[in-house]
Formats: sequence, structure tokens, C-alpha cells
Amino acid sequence: MVMESVKGYYMDLQCLSSMWLKKINGGSHKERLEEFYRPQAEAYDRFRANFLHGRQPLLAACAARLRGSTGMIWVDLGGGTAENVDMMAQLIDLASFDKIYVVDMCAALCKVAREKVRRKGWSNVEIVEGDACTFKPTKQATLVTFSYSLSMIPTFMDAVDQSTSYLADDGMVGIADFFTSAKYDLPNRQHSYAQRWFWRTVFDCDGIDVGPERRQYLEHKLAPVFEFNARGKIPYVPYFQAPYYIWIGRPIKCDKVNLQRFPARASDEFEAKRPPTFPPTFLYSLSWEDPREDDKVLEINPSDTVLTLTSGGCNALDLVYQGAGQVVAVDINPAQSYLLELKRAAVLRLPFEDVWKMFGDGVHPKFEQLLDREIAPFLSQGAANFWYQKSYYFKNGLYYHGGMGRLLRAVKILAKVTRQEHWVDCLVNAPTLEKQKELWFATVGKWLRQANIFTRISSFLVTNRLVLWFCAGVCKGQLSLIRKEDNIYDYIVRCLNSTAEYSHLRDSNYFYRCCLTGRFSRQCCPRFLEQGPFYQLKDELARGERLLIRTGTFVGELRKRTYSKVILMDHVDWLEQPDIDTLCDALRDQVRPGGRVIWRSASRRPGYAKCIEKAGFKVTRIQTSESYMDRVNMYASFYVAVRNSAPSPIRVPSGNVESTDERKPLLSPGSPDSVLCTPTDAK
Repeated sequence: MVMESVKGYYMDLQCLSSMWLKKINGGSHKERLEEFYRPQAEAYDRFRANFLHGRQPLLAACAARLRGSTGMIWVDLGGGTAENVDMMAQLIDLASFDKIYVVDMCAALCKVAREKVRRKGWSNVEIVEGDACTFKPTKQATLVTFSYSLSMIPTFMDAVDQSTSYLADDGMVGIADFFTSAKYDLPNRQHSYAQRWFWRTVFDCDGIDVGPERRQYLEHKLAPVFEFNARGKIPYVPYFQAPYYIWIGRPIKCDKVNLQRFPARASDEFEAKRPPTFPPTFLYSLSWEDPREDDKVLEINPSDTVLTLTSGGCNALDLVYQGAGQVVAVDINPAQSYLLELKRAAVLRLPFEDVWKMFGDGVHPKFEQLLDREIAPFLSQGAANFWYQKSYYFKNGLYYHGGMGRLLRAVKILAKVTRQEHWVDCLVNAPTLEKQKELWFATVGKWLRQANIFTRISSFLVTNRLVLWFCAGVCKGQLSLIRKEDNIYDYIVRCLNSTAEYSHLRDSNYFYRCCLTGRFSRQCCPRFLEQGPFYQLKDELARGERLLIRTGTFVGELRKRTYSKVILMDHVDWLEQPDIDTLCDALRDQVRPGGRVIWRSASRRPGYAKCIEKAGFKVTRIQTSESYMDRVNMYASFYVAVRNSAPSPIRVPSGNVESTDERKPLLSPGSPDSVLCTPTDAK
């Protein structure tokens, strides 16, 4: 072992001395390559394994798109020692390729590659000592890769042109390489002047050009489908990390669309900055609005373009499942976008059982492997970075992390300290609603109603402003709305007791079941985790840009297109009056006639309802907390607004239904289960 280590370090020194101490001579590009690589050819693979950080992710991103295909042709240009083929063999069966060409001009590297092919017994791999600018396979290529080679080809345009000339219609070109940005570049690529000068100078010593021109030309010739920019350590060089990128593109003008290989890019391609008041993770791991109640008033159909707050993302997926033409999910917290990206990619790429483990149980022992091979290749850069850093979430339970996770951990610890774990289990698995009510009101419900000094002191620990914000996502403005109409303690007690009385945790209320157990059950979970809807949703997501995930302001996204349905959730509770006025103006301009806007509020009569009405909407309060509202039951009111000139009526639940027009309630005869409300009723 010691001798092997010494030999390894000696080989590394060979590479370093060739790179740093030896001048590169030669009149032609081929001669210069031979002069540079011949002394280090035998040591090439070992040293580059710790230096070329983009190779494995590039091959994983390509393999994820190719898996399941057969009869493919792969051309690896500048493939050197054929190490890429060895790495690809760990990701996909090489028998899927009819032919693999490893093309390189350097005779010394080709010699090592041929020996590797002989040793591995690869019958479909051919080593070609030739020029990437002139090589052409006998058949169209499914995959062309430049793995840290494009930066070493002086006539790179010729190489790109030649490779795209024999690329199949549904083929792709994958690049991993070092880079520097242009002076003005995309946010995830941008380097300072000092960085650009330093890295171009350093790599130029080895005949490597890391300027932005190569990627710019790639994006001129091909449509990008995946990009990732990062920095990697340099062996034996402390502190410095070299910038590298991974990029995949496909033919721009191509009638044949392979959705398995190139699913719609639904996400922002940049790494957004979180607002300073937000924690460095998501607040909500699931959406805290009851989609079953939303369904009744939204009446989703294929012609709908829907805008919604992202939150935990469950309801955005539910809207796609219901058949909305396009759903746009926006959140100012990038971590919420990253969570929805993960859910979307998992539904698209993984079998049901893997998705259930991730989001049903909240635990998946092989999450990191799935992230590498199946999920990260289809995430934005921000989401990929986030989940690589937070992969441990799936080791001890996704739902015990994030802002809401703090609350779940507190509930779990409290149950353990008070030795009430068995009681919690009995409550969430009560066979009937009556049994559940009996268990609740004989213990916690009774204790909450008594409101003794100990209860009040305990409640302060969980209802103060900091805890409500960082654990429950209740902002300062929302807390003020509650306190104007109610006592925060009474508000919470009414919410919990009413939920326990009317909503069955075992079979229906997955929101509070998750809070008490940190997971869902097969019969009580969001709809995207039910097996039937899961497969339908997988098909719906594969049909194009059905779900757009955006990080930014709600009004900013509202201004980009017109919508037939807008879901504000409790967003307006968070806004000051000038922001409310701006939102109402945008709703007036961007919601189609007859379009519907729904929201919930911590106030029974939020003042901004009048502002929305003045913007050209007929506003109706559907429910209030004076009675049980829905399975979440934590808001004080639920509203729907219809853009004026709407011919179609709104079907809303019976009960607390009223118009904002105090002169005449918006009521008309209907079935016992609903009230039919039309805009003309208010006139």
C-alpha cells in the first residue's frame, strides 16, 4: 500500500512537471499535443480524476437522457485515454451503443486508450487517432461529447460545425470544460476582471483557451437544454479553485421531439438570492391550503393559465394533474422553488416507490445516488446546488427540516418528553372521527379550553413573533391582522379544536397527520403521492411546459402574461398598502374577463378585499372561521373574486357566503351543498 501511494504521488509529480515546468514545442497542433501529453500519458487518468470535476456530472446528465435507448452512436472528441467510456459504463450499459468512437490526435494517449479497450473487452469501442475537425462516423451520432477538449482545439468552430453535421435530430452535444466569462455574462457565469485575466493567463501556459467564445458559438449552433457552472479544487494547489462548466445542447431546428431526452425546461436557470429575512431553506415543506376546497371554485380546465404562489409545491402539481393548460408557480424564496423543482423532476424521472420514499416517508437511503444519476441533470443550477448541500434532509426525514420542520421536531420532542407517543399514534390512526374527537377532547382539547396559567405560559413560547415566523411562516403583518380581531391563543385553539372535531386525520387530513408524525400514510397524502394520480401527473408533466417554476415577486410574474385563474393564497396579508395597490392594478390588467382570483386571509374581513373589488372584480367571501372551514382550518376567511364581464357563474360552498357589497348579499337559490353566485346578482 505504501509503495502504491508513493508511486501514485510520483506519477502526479510527472503530470505537474509536464504542465508547469516544461515548455510546449511543436509547429502543429498535433505536435504540441504529443509534446505535452507524452510524458504524462501513463499517469493521465489518476491525476485528471481529481482535477476534471465536470466529467462525471456531464456523463451522468447524458446517461440520464439516454437510458432506455438502444442502437446509439457515441462520438467522444478529444477522448484521450477512453476514461470517459469507463465512467459511462458505470452509468449505462455500453451495449446500448452500437458504436463508440474515441477520437484524439495524440498518439501517446491513443496508445493508452487501445490498451484499456483490450483489457476491458469493449467490442464496440473504436479508438481513432484523428482530428475532431474532420472526423465523421458512418452513421448519425446520438451523442457527441467534448470532455475538457474543446478548449484545446484552436479551430473550435470547425470542430463544432463538423460534430453538428452528423448529429441525429434527437441527438445531443455534451461539453465539460474550464471557462472564464465574458465581460458581461449570465449571472451564474459572471467573473470579475481579475478572475478573467488570471485564469486565461494560467491556462494559456498549457495551450488551453478558456475564453467565453466557445460556449457562445455552441449556443449559436445548438439549443441549450442543461447547464451547470461551478469551481473545482486543483490537486496540490491550496485555496485556488478552477471554474468549469457542464453544458448540453440539441439541434435548434428539429421537428422530432424526444420528451424523454429533452423534457421542458420548467425552471429558472440561475441561482437566485434569498431575501435577507428568510432562513437559508424553505419555510413550507408542503402547501398549507386545502386543494379540495380550491377545486370547488376554480373549476380548472385545459384552457386555463394559472398563477399560484409556490409554497410547498404540492398544490401546483395538483393543478397540473387537474388539467390546467399551464401552471406558473412563483415564490420570492428560492428554496421553495428548489423544493418544487425536486418534486417535479422526481415525478418525471423516478418510479412511484422512489417518489413515495422521498415525499411520503420523507426518507430515502439512496437519495444522493438518485440525485447524481437521475434528478440533478434535470434541475436548475440553483436547485442542484441546494439539494447537494441539503441531501441529508432525506436521511432523518424531509419534513423535520425547513421552517415548518422546526415545529414538527418540537411536537416530536414534546410527545417523547411527556411520554405521549402512543397517544399521538392512537389519534392519527383513530378508526372513526368520533373516536378521534373522544381522544382529543379528553386530553389536549380539554387542556387548551381550560387556558390555565401553565397553558398561557406554554402558549407564549409558541405564539411569539419569532417562533410564528421561523416555524409557521406567519409574518408580522399577518400577526397584526389576527390581533385586530382576535386573541392569538384563542385563534389557535379554535383552529385545532375545530380541525379535530370535523376532520379525520387517518383518512383525510394529511396536513396535520404530517405535523404529528413527520410523514404521510398511503391513504392520507397529497394527490401527487396517490398511485393513480401520480402516473397521470407524470404523463401531464411530460407533455411540454405545463409547469413553470419561477423565483421572484408575485406581481413581477403576474405582469408577464394574462391569466384565467390566480391563487393568491395568503400573500396579500403580507403586503403594505402601496404594494396592495400595485397588486390590484396588475390583477386588473392581467386577469382575463371572467377569470377567477382566490385567496385566504388571517382576517375575517381584510380591508384589501375592497381594493380588489375596485380593480374590477366581483368579490365574494365564501367561508369564515366562525365555522369549520377546511382541512387546514388555520385561516379566518376564504374569498373568490371574478373579473367583471364574466358570463359563467361561480359555484361555492354554502354557509358564510357574502358579497363585499353590504347593500345586497350575493346569494341565490341552489342545491343544499352549494350556492350559485353570479356577477349580475350584485347589480
